[in-house]
Amino acid sequence: MSTITSEMVKTLREKTGAGMMECKRALAESEGDFEKAVSLLRQKGLASAEKKSGRITSEGVIGSYIHMGKIGAMVEINCESDFVARTDDFKELVKDIAMHIAAANPIYISRDKVPSYIIEREKEIYKAQIKDKQDKPQHIVEKIIEGKLERFYTETCLLDQIFIKDPEQKKRVKDLIFEHIARLGENIVVKRFVRFQLGESVKNEKD
Repeated sequence: MSTITSEMVKTLREKTGAGMMECKRALAESEGDFEKAVSLLRQKGLASAEKKSGRITSEGVIGSYIHMGKIGAMVEINCESDFVARTDDFKELVKDIAMHIAAANPIYISRDKVPSYIIEREKEIYKAQIKDKQDKPQHIVEKIIEGKLERFYTETCLLDQIFIKDPEQKKRVKDLIFEHIARLGENIVVKRFVRFQLGESVKNEKD
């Protein structure tokens, strides 16, 4: 069995953001194989990521992205420790989300942040759009409205939007964040954002 050195533990911790003892155990379990240890930590992270979603996030980074001097975005993303906030992986996540905000122009962070009156307004619009389909059963009409509302969320809510750097259009922003929660071992939360476009008024997420 390979000897687990403090340098190996430190390197693994820097790469994954996992705790020192977790890194030591992963290296021991993988008999010193670094890549296997990384894989083990990520698997364990995926299994426990859901449990981390309620943990307090008091550290983090404010990131920004400016495109051609015409469009810009700023976003605050929080995590649990300054250690994770300083990792390249976390900083890259913040940069990617700032870039996504600049490109995709979301209004709200998540669907639970959409005011109820906005949702009701959208539903009334959808009902008016399908008046000619009122001969359909009510449950079909409701399904149509539900589908239109789901599309509204994917267009206006940051976490529900398709991540702009995913060429296959399968990964949403919330999936990207979930992957980082699993990999870094801490809860990660988008706190707030603002987007600027030259000549237009500020458009940002409303609480």
